[in-house]
Amino acid sequence: MKSVNSDIAYTYIRKHILSGHFAPGYPLMTKELSAEIGVSRTPVRDALRQLEADGLVNIRARLGASVKSMDFREFREVCGLRLALETYAAGLAAENRTQDELREMKQALEAMRIWTARAAESPVKDQAAIKELRSEDVRFHIAIISAAKSELLKKEVLRLHIVSRVVAGPLPGANKQVQEKALEDEHRRDVQLCHDEIYRSIEQGNAPAAKAAMERHIQDIIDTNMRMMAQA
Repeated sequence: MKSVNSDIAYTYIRKHILSGHFAPGYPLMTKELSAEIGVSRTPVRDALRQLEADGLVNIRARLGASVKSMDFREFREVCGLRLALETYAAGLAAENRTQDELREMKQALEAMRIWTARAAESPVKDQAAIKELRSEDVRFHIAIISAAKSELLKKEVLRLHIVSRVVAGPLPGANKQVQEKALEDEHRRDVQLCHDEIYRSIEQGNAPAAKAAMERHIQDIIDTNMRMMAQA
């Protein structure tokens, strides 16, 4: 049975992984983590095993634990799973969505439109706007997954979202100069149009169109991350 300290250790380590403070490949030393968190080593070990099950940590005999990292082949396989599952989820959402779920998608979509415009209007990269935009993007996708009415599907898609985010790291262009900002703004507008198309298809109950729109959208995300990994 998990202890309260195991939950504390799990939350602490997971937060640091998702924030990027513990980067892919970062060694997760039980002794050091125990001292940082203020718990004994046993709950830290329990937390690391749970994070391994979540797909965020690698544990190897004699080498210990480290933040999940992937080679090009493995990352491509994870992306393929996400493509298949999110495409399927969009079709189910078109068939099963309720008015409340459509309202949640619409609210996230409109918030994304506001933050996309704010990011484009700023003469320099507006990190606060981009952060809010990404948050609303996640909200939009979660609303679709929830509308699919499959808890197993939802759990697996969210896990793949998190694993992909940790391994892929920051989006391309995170440290580029102002002269390249126009390209990023244009890409964000294209993403907004993709989300609009996905929403319209789900709202209309058109499962084939929703699946096709989601497939194009996720494939674009995958292609971007794959190019970044190849360059790295």
